[in-house]
Amino acid sequence: MGIGISLSSLAAAVTNEGGLGVISAAQPGFMEEDFYTNTNEANMRALTYHIKRAKELSNGGVIGINLMVASKQYDMYVDCIIKSGADLIISGAGLPLDLPKYAAGSDIKLCPIVSSAKAANVILTRWMKKYKRLPDMIVIEGPKAGGHLGFKPAELETITPADMDIEIGKILEIRDRFSKQYDKTIPVIFGGGVFDRADIDHCLSLGLDGVQMATRFVATEECDASPAFKQAYINAKAGDAKIVKSPVGMPGRAINNVFVQNTESGNGPKVTRCFNCLNHCDPRTTPYCISLALFNAAKGDLDNGLIFCGENVDKIVKITTVHEIFEELIKEQ
Repeated sequence: MGIGISLSSLAAAVTNEGGLGVISAAQPGFMEEDFYTNTNEANMRALTYHIKRAKELSNGGVIGINLMVASKQYDMYVDCIIKSGADLIISGAGLPLDLPKYAAGSDIKLCPIVSSAKAANVILTRWMKKYKRLPDMIVIEGPKAGGHLGFKPAELETITPADMDIEIGKILEIRDRFSKQYDKTIPVIFGGGVFDRADIDHCLSLGLDGVQMATRFVATEECDASPAFKQAYINAKAGDAKIVKSPVGMPGRAINNVFVQNTESGNGPKVTRCFNCLNHCDPRTTPYCISLALFNAAKGDLDNGLIFCGENVDKIVKITTVHEIFEELIKEQ
């Protein structure tokens, strides 16, 4: 949902329906006039605007921010998020081992994203030992999610839904141990391949407290992406979602379009400038600029853009509204 897909319009609409709307902090200022000459300031200005706008549109409702650990300006983003009045930071694309340090002194809620019991144990142990703090919520991201994934490419080829259910159980056991020891309630949410009420009910049956849904909300009137981006979801067929190599150093899932095919064949666009946005990304060796690729996609230049999506993108068949999706999910209960 990063870079222009989930901003204030979509986040506020989700919150207004009783969900928890989330704004992406990935290059939110990409449409600002001075973005290319004053990138950091443009991003902070735009993020502040979208947080305040989402809070206004939702009448003060709860608004979360998704922040990548891989961001070079991670501490700057955390400070901006807190000062702008967001309620929750959800952080992944790496382990947010020191997030409590950057949020110290504030009452903002903190939520790490994990994909394994090992990662959950590492984060909870470190947070308690070093910062005397536990997460206020945990998001488990499964292998069917869109965008960057916390799995090795080989794992994505072999892991089954049953395997993931077992891993979820192990993460819940770790949560329960820390919750009991420190007398703190820590909701655990699952995201990745959650599409309908049956998926939600399955998650709840495992002992999870809720779900995270992203792909389902892209083809809505309220989504902040361009009409062409939404149409790409509608046009997607079974098998169109594939695993791609990201400059972030993680595998990602995206629609197999002209851009993906060109980059994989070595005919992708050359990197002509660097936004200095990601750790472990060298413009001299990276196969493409992921920021520019996501800018293009969000604006509707799909042949030159990376279209992140979840595995179930082929199930999207029409433009709908956030309200209609919530109504469908509630009626199926």
